[in-house]
Amino acid sequence: MRAAVLYAPGDIRLENVPDPEARNGHVIVKVEAVGVCGSDFPRMLIKGAHKMPLICGHEFSGRIVSKAPDVSGFEEGELVAVPPMLPCHACDQCQRGQFSRCRNYDYFGSRRDGAYAEFVSIPVSNLIKASQDLDPRAIAMTDPASIALHAIWKGGGVTAGDVGGVVGCGPIGLFAIQWLKLMGASEVVAIDVSPEKLEMARKAGATHTALAGDDLSKLPFCNLIVEAAGHPSSINPAIRLAAPGGHAVFIGIPVGEVGLENATFQHFLRQEVSLHGAWNSFGAPFPGPQWSVTLEKLASGALEWEFMISHELPLGDLPDFFERLKTDKSMHYSKIMFRP
Repeated sequence: MRAAVLYAPGDIRLENVPDPEARNGHVIVKVEAVGVCGSDFPRMLIKGAHKMPLICGHEFSGRIVSKAPDVSGFEEGELVAVPPMLPCHACDQCQRGQFSRCRNYDYFGSRRDGAYAEFVSIPVSNLIKASQDLDPRAIAMTDPASIALHAIWKGGGVTAGDVGGVVGCGPIGLFAIQWLKLMGASEVVAIDVSPEKLEMARKAGATHTALAGDDLSKLPFCNLIVEAAGHPSSINPAIRLAAPGGHAVFIGIPVGEVGLENATFQHFLRQEVSLHGAWNSFGAPFPGPQWSVTLEKLASGALEWEFMISHELPLGDLPDFFERLKTDKSMHYSKIMFRP
């Protein structure tokens, strides 16, 4: 099969590699669509993966093309979603149903070969049946949408009339805006460095938008605010926009050092703001209601997704496209989708 193989940061080669085998408990899935996660940019261009060479890509949907004889409950031809984490199910966190905190996990696209390829071998425990008439691209966006939902639940959610907020309007942030509105937020504040992404935030349901660096003092305080940019400069504004007794939830993964300004510290201390970390998207029973609820809302149309796709490309374009991402800092993009 064809696959985009990462050998070193920036060294991505389109190659023919052996087809995966459906060993016991596994099926072979033909990748229908695979999205580029924000974590793929540093992984493939700066830091590298947990081990290399490796096939990256973990936001994907696929169709079962073969299965091991011991697999039941799934049939060839079925369209499936694939949660990318493979928890150990044995550590103390897994025993508590906190699979996102698994101490000995495996992961498609960062620790084992993922979906920047034509086929992937998947254990049956990581298969979820999707609505068979749902667009495979929507199913491939279950992961970022579930991450947004997991984060909001970590912060305690919102109730009718609350004000929500999102800093960083990539796909996860755009899904967070929609979840906040679906849960009853009457207003949603959205902040980003890009006017184009703020336009997308308004399409997702944001009622107040501002560019990072603008005067934010006229924006309403937020009962719950999600930081989804992962940039050191976005941490302080996210905390300072939290209402008294409010909650700030952090999803983004900063590369540089993060420091709290004194004014930020005073705000979260004196206003008794709660700070939360949110990692991945999983609950019990694995992969959790984060995934089942998301798939249901994607299928019903309650979650909009197609407007987020800025690029849709064949797998053969992947190496050159990542090179372009590295060199062309002016390129606007949102969700990049490959169709192997």
